[in-house]
Amino acid sequence: MAERAPADGWLVEQGIGEERALLYRAGHAVATQIRWPGGLEPGLVADAILTERARGAARGVARFADGSEALVSQLPREASEGAPLRLRITRAAMGEIGRTKRAQARPCDEVERPAPTLAESLPSARCVRGFPAGDWEEAHALATSGIAVFPGGTLHFAPTPAMTVVDVDGHLPPRELALAAVPVLARGIGLLGLGGNIAVDFPTLAAKTDRKLLDTALDQAMTDIDHERTAMNGFGLVQIVRRSQRPSLLHLVQLYPSGAAARLLLRQAERLDGHGAIAIDAHPDIAARLTGDWLAELRRRTGRAVMLRPDPALAPGAGHAQIVAP
Repeated sequence: MAERAPADGWLVEQGIGEERALLYRAGHAVATQIRWPGGLEPGLVADAILTERARGAARGVARFADGSEALVSQLPREASEGAPLRLRITRAAMGEIGRTKRAQARPCDEVERPAPTLAESLPSARCVRGFPAGDWEEAHALATSGIAVFPGGTLHFAPTPAMTVVDVDGHLPPRELALAAVPVLARGIGLLGLGGNIAVDFPTLAAKTDRKLLDTALDQAMTDIDHERTAMNGFGLVQIVRRSQRPSLLHLVQLYPSGAAARLLLRQAERLDGHGAIAIDAHPDIAARLTGDWLAELRRRTGRAVMLRPDPALAPGAGHAQIVAP
C-alpha cells in the first residue's frame, strides 16, 4: 500500500536489488537517493592491501579481499606497497561512459563494518512499503529521458566523464528563458540526486544586470540545496558543486539502463494487488538481469508464483508486470 506524502523528511523503500529514498518538503518530493547494494560503498570499513604508491605521495591504490580497488588518500608516511590497511570508503565507484572511476577511501582505526543502508545513513528516515503514488515514477521518468519540459523551453541533463551537463534550450528571449529555467533546474537537481560538478549552459546574457538577476534567482531557488556555485559568466555558464558519495539516479539509469529497467520491473511486480501469479514480460536483455536470487526474494515478499517471460518484440523499456491466473 502506498504511503501518504509526509510534510517533511525522508521515506525509504527497501526494494529488491536497490534501496530508494525520497525527501519531502511541505508534502512534496524534492530529492532522491538510490543505493544498489554491493561493492565498495560509503561507510564500509574493511581491510585492504596497499598495491600502488609513488615515493612521497599521500595517495595510492588499495585492493580489497574481493579484488575491488580504491584510491586512498591521506596515507601515513610509513605505509608502503604491500602493507595492510584498515580503510573507510568515502565515495563509491562512479560509472562513466567508457570507464569507471575507482571508489575513494581513507585509512582509519575503526572496527570493520558493512556499509550502512539508506535508512541508517539518512537523518530521521522512515521505511515504508510504498512511496506516495507517482512520486518515484516522476523522478525515474526524468532520469530515463534526461529532459525536463517547461513553458517555452527544456532542460537536458546528461552525465559526462567530468561532470553532469545541463543544457537550457527554448524559444523564449534569452533572459526570460534563463529565468524560467531556474526553478526547473533546482527541482531537477534534487529529484535526480545530482552531486559532484554540475555545469549549466544557460543562454548567453550580454548585460551584466541580467546576469546578476539570474544569480539572485538561483540563490532563491536553491536555498534548501547544499551547494557552492560560480556566478554566471559572460557565456551563460554556471558551475554548481555538490558533495557526492554515490551515483545519482540519473547516472544509474543513464549508464546502466538494463539494470535499472530490471529493478523497476521488480518494484512494479512487488506492488501489484489482486489474486494470482506474477508474470513479468521483458526484453531478453532485461530478463537476463533478473537473477534467481531477486526472483526468489520477489516470491518470498509477495507469496506468489513468479513467471519470467522474455519477449524480443518488447523494447528494453517496455517491460511490464501483471497478475495472471495461476
